[in-house]
Amino acid sequence: MRRMSFGQGEPQWDPWKPGSPQQQWSDQSGETPDWAALAEASEARNKRRRLLMIGGGALATLLVGAAVAVGVVSADGDAEAKDKPSGGPAADIPSESSKAEPSFAPTSAPPPLDPDEFIASAKKDTAPISAESLYPGTRLTMGDTVYKKGATASTTDCAAAVRGTLTKALTDNGCTRVMRVTYAKDGIAVTVGVALFDTENQAVKAQKAAAGLKGSVDSLSGSGVPGFCNTTICRTTTNSYGRYVYLTVAGFTSGKNVTEKDTAAFSIGDDLREFTHRQIERRGKAQASAAANR
Repeated sequence: MRRMSFGQGEPQWDPWKPGSPQQQWSDQSGETPDWAALAEASEARNKRRRLLMIGGGALATLLVGAAVAVGVVSADGDAEAKDKPSGGPAADIPSESSKAEPSFAPTSAPPPLDPDEFIASAKKDTAPISAESLYPGTRLTMGDTVYKKGATASTTDCAAAVRGTLTKALTDNGCTRVMRVTYAKDGIAVTVGVALFDTENQAVKAQKAAAGLKGSVDSLSGSGVPGFCNTTICRTTTNSYGRYVYLTVAGFTSGKNVTEKDTAAFSIGDDLREFTHRQIERRGKAQASAAANR
């Protein structure tokens, strides 16, 4: 067979490239190439290339979609993992609808007891009471002032513990008892009388009647305190709280009359009046607290 020869410097001929210059082929047999068969083969290869390109594009699209789906599943999985308690799969966690919710019977705290209700009526105000329990100890300190305690007294004969027309105010409104105590300081003394009634309404009526009458609680001497306010002018007060009416009479143990300039006589009366109010209030609070804890 004679060796094929190519023209020097001329471009090689590509039978599949249109317009490519054809080379002169010759062999020993003198036959020429089958151009129809070559064309069919070229068309078959081009068709396979197009099919491969179409198939490759579809596969790439599927791969991208699968990657996105995996990413979404992974992200959702991470979010679910954050919501899951550690130590068990999601299947072990009961759903919201399957959780047993605790049930409680509707309750409401009872309203606090009113201390004033316990000192407004003898039916509730049942705690023991005496002059010693209302005024304990031997001294009374109010602010910077210290008063020495004198004699105490208690009687169910209310008229015997007061003077003047004040007796009518007490007895007409059902007074059941009067307790008295005396305190003194620097030649000035005060007697406090606490009158008891069965109801607050009775006490209010007695206090209003006493305010318009002449009279006072009878001063109580003894235990180091000489007689006072027997024949002299003294300062008096009348108040009520709950079923109690408390009265004061304050003056000089020397027999001197009290004037508006004698502030010490006013102060001792005001201090004992304030202390008596506090003691009655404490009594109501103590009974209210005891009743709430039963």
